[in-house]
Amino acid sequence: MRKVFSLRDEIAVNAPVERCFLLSTSLEIVQQELKMRPVQGRTSGLITGGETVRWEGWKFWLPQFHESVIERFEPPVFFRDRMLAGRFASFEHDHTFTRRENDTLLQDEIRFSMPLGWSGRVVGSRVLVPHIRGLMRRRFILLKRIAEGDGWRRYLPAS
Repeated sequence: MRKVFSLRDEIAVNAPVERCFLLSTSLEIVQQELKMRPVQGRTSGLITGGETVRWEGWKFWLPQFHESVIERFEPPVFFRDRMLAGRFASFEHDHTFTRRENDTLLQDEIRFSMPLGWSGRVVGSRVLVPHIRGLMRRRFILLKRIAEGDGWRRYLPAS
């Protein structure tokens, strides 16, 4: 029986829900924090439902890859990416967007499990949980800065 790690984070952003949703689908923004590059499937722009992306790069001094599909896509309130191939035994990332009176609430939940039995559980809890928690927080701060300023115009098509 594999242990499933579950991480949650949220942030309030003073920007429209539609803008926050679209910025969260920008591969260029994801790449800034992930420090990996998209090499197959969708490799730039805004990812959408049913599309895949394969990321490659170096993490923890080892070559890494992560291929995922946008399995659910419900603009502008929700999307889920799920791992198709990579170093995890399983990996799902839910992105939820709630329009509120004066801002938008962004909520993320990541669920993952590791291969390799007890050693995978140790690596998951001691290395990956803190690493992924930091990635989530930095991504939220970056999204907030871009959405609340003029930086969003660089990533989103003029409408």
